[in-house]
Amino acid sequence: MRFLGVTIEKQQRQCRSSRRMYIETGNLEIPFVETLTQRLLETSELRLDSVLKKAAFWNSHAQTPLNERQRKIINRLFDGFDGPLTSSKWAKICKCSPDTALRDINDLIGKGILTKSASAGRSTHYELG
Repeated sequence: MRFLGVTIEKQQRQCRSSRRMYIETGNLEIPFVETLTQRLLETSELRLDSVLKKAAFWNSHAQTPLNERQRKIINRLFDGFDGPLTSSKWAKICKCSPDTALRDINDLIGKGILTKSASAGRSTHYELG
C-alpha cells in the first residue's frame, strides 16, 4: 500500500504544477484522472514484475538450504531494500553478530545467490546475483 501512496503523492505534485495550464480551459480533472490511471498501471506492472521475480527465485531455490536470517534478508532485497546491503546492516536487521552476518553472506555468495561489489573495505556491499 505504501508503494501506491507514494505514487499518488508524486502524481499530485506533478498535477499541481500543471494545473496552471488547465485552469484557462476549466477542464482540470480529466488530465489528472488520465495521468493518475496511467501511473497506477505503470506502478502495478512494476509491482507484478517484482512479485514474479521473487516467486521465480523461491521456486528455483526451493531445495537450497537457507537459514531464517538468510531468508529474511533475501525477502527484504526483493521487497525493496533501502541503500546497499552491507554486513553491518545484515547484523542489525537480523540481530546477530557481525561475524555471523559475514558467514551468512559468504554462504549466499558461495551458493550464487549474492554477489560482492567491486569496492573493498568499508564500501563493500552485496546484491542479489
